[in-house]
Amino acid sequence: MHCFITLNTTWQDKELPKCFTNPFHYTPHPLSIQAAKQLQAELGTPNPETKGKMYGVLIVKNKIGDLGFLAAYSGNDQPQVSQIPFVPQVFEVTNPYGFFRKGEAGLNMLNEEIYKAENSTQRQQLLKELEQANEKSNDTIKTAKLAMAKAKKERQAKRAEAENHTSEDNILQQLIKESQTEKSNFNKLKKECKKRVEAVELKLDTYNQPVNELKKQRKTQSAQLQQQIFDSYIFLNCKGKEKSASLIFRQTGAKVPPAGAGDCCAPKLLQYAFQNQLHPIAIAEFWWGPSPKKEIRKHAYFYPACKSKCEPILGHMLKGLEIEKAKEENRKLAIKVLYEDDAIAIVNKPSGLLSVPGKEEQESVYTQAKALYPNADDPLIVHRLDMATSGILLIAKTKSAHENLQKQFLNKSIQKRYVAILDGIIKEDSGIIDLPLRVDLDDRPRQLVCFEHGKPALTKWEVIERTASQSKVHFYPISGRTHQLRVHAAHPLGLNTPIAGDPLYGLKADRLMLHAEEITFIHPSTQEKVTYKYKADF
Repeated sequence: MHCFITLNTTWQDKELPKCFTNPFHYTPHPLSIQAAKQLQAELGTPNPETKGKMYGVLIVKNKIGDLGFLAAYSGNDQPQVSQIPFVPQVFEVTNPYGFFRKGEAGLNMLNEEIYKAENSTQRQQLLKELEQANEKSNDTIKTAKLAMAKAKKERQAKRAEAENHTSEDNILQQLIKESQTEKSNFNKLKKECKKRVEAVELKLDTYNQPVNELKKQRKTQSAQLQQQIFDSYIFLNCKGKEKSASLIFRQTGAKVPPAGAGDCCAPKLLQYAFQNQLHPIAIAEFWWGPSPKKEIRKHAYFYPACKSKCEPILGHMLKGLEIEKAKEENRKLAIKVLYEDDAIAIVNKPSGLLSVPGKEEQESVYTQAKALYPNADDPLIVHRLDMATSGILLIAKTKSAHENLQKQFLNKSIQKRYVAILDGIIKEDSGIIDLPLRVDLDDRPRQLVCFEHGKPALTKWEVIERTASQSKVHFYPISGRTHQLRVHAAHPLGLNTPIAGDPLYGLKADRLMLHAEEITFIHPSTQEKVTYKYKADF
C-alpha cells in the first residue's frame, strides 16, 4: 500500500491507546510523536524563506495487523517534499482536466471582459463627463445661493426703510413678490442642473448594463462552481457511510462550507484509512517551518484540529469510533472567596472553570456565585478570565456596585497584574507589546494579530525570574482583549515565547501557567482605593 509508512519501532498491543484521539483536545500519544519525528526527518530543516505548513500523522493498523502511519499536509497544493507518500486529496480540485479548472477558465474570461469594459476609453470618458456635470451643477447652484443671500439682505434693508414710508404696504408686497420669484427661479435652475446630470448618468447606465449582466453571470457561475466543488467532497466514516461537504455543513445550519473545508490533515488521513480498510489508532498534527504573520504557530509544536472547517466534517467521519473524552474537571472545581461585604466579593477562579456559562458547560463562576449569593442582583460578573486562566475575579452583589465597577473598567482605572511562566528565556527585562487582535473566524476561539481589522491591544510586561529554560513574568494588561496575554506572549512580534501549558498557542500541559494575582480598584461603597492579592499555585 503506497501511503502506508512503517514505524521505526515496535509496539505491543497493550501499549496502544484504548480510544482514538480527540482531535480537538489531546496530548500526542508516544506513537504519534514517533511518527511525527519520522516524518520531520524526511521533511528536513525548513527553509526560513518559505511558508510553514501544518502536517498530520495517523497511526493505523492494516488488515494483517501491521502497525504504521499515514502522513498528510494541509492545503491542496503540491507537496514540498515529493518522496514522502502523502495521502491524496479527498477531492483533487486542482486536477488540470477536472471541472474546476474548466470553470475557473470560464470565470477568468468573464473577469477579463469585465475589466476591459470597466477600463475602456468610452467608460472613462463618460465618468469624466459625469464628474464635470456634477461640478458644473454644484458651482451653478452655489453661485445662485450666494446671489439669493445677497438679494435677501438687500430686501431686509428695504423693509427697514419702508417702516417710516407712507406706502409701506406696497413696498412690502413688492419685496414678497421678488422673494417668491427668486425662489421659483432657483427651483427651476436646480431642476435643469439635475436633468443635465441625469442625462449623463443615463448614458453611463446604458453603457454599464451589459457589464452588470456579465457580473451577474460571473456571480451565478461562481456559486454553481463552488456548490459543485462542495458536492464533490465526499467523506467516509468507519461504517462506510458517505456524506458530502455540502450536506454536512447544511446540517449544522451553515449555508455553505468555509473555503478549504476538507483540505486539512485530519479529513485526508481518515478518508484514506477508511478507503483502504486501515484501522485508525491515534492522530496528531504539527506545524513545520516559519511562523505565519497572523496565527500563532510554532515550529514543531502540536496543535488541535481547526473547529470551523474540521469539526463538522470529523463529526461525521469519527462516528463509530470510540473517542477519548476531554477531562471533565469543571464540576469539581470551586471558587474560593477571598473577601466579601454587602456590595462586592473577591474570589479566586481555579484554572479549568468558566467565568460564565458556555454553550456546552454551565458550571462557572457565575453559577457558583449565584448559589453563594442568591439574593444578589444580576449580573454578578464584572469581568472575566479565560477558562484556562486562574486568579482574582470581582463579583458585584448590587446593581449599583456593578455599574460603578464597570465604569472603572471602561475608564481603564482598574489595575491588574498577572503572573505567568513562559516556555523559554526572555532576554529583555521589560517592555510594552502593542499588537491588535481579532478572532480567528476559521478557528474560534483562537485570536489573530491583525493590523487591518484587529482591535487595539496593549500589554506591559517585566521579567521577575529566570531559570535554565523558563522565564517568570508579570503582565500588566492595559486593554482587555480575549486571549490578549497568551497571544502577546506567543506571537513572533510579541515575546515569541508561549505561556507554559497553553493548549492553543503553545505546548499543552496539566494547566496554563497564567494567574491573575493582583487587582487594584476604587471600592464602590467606601470610595477608597483597595488592592487584593492571591498567589498562584504554580
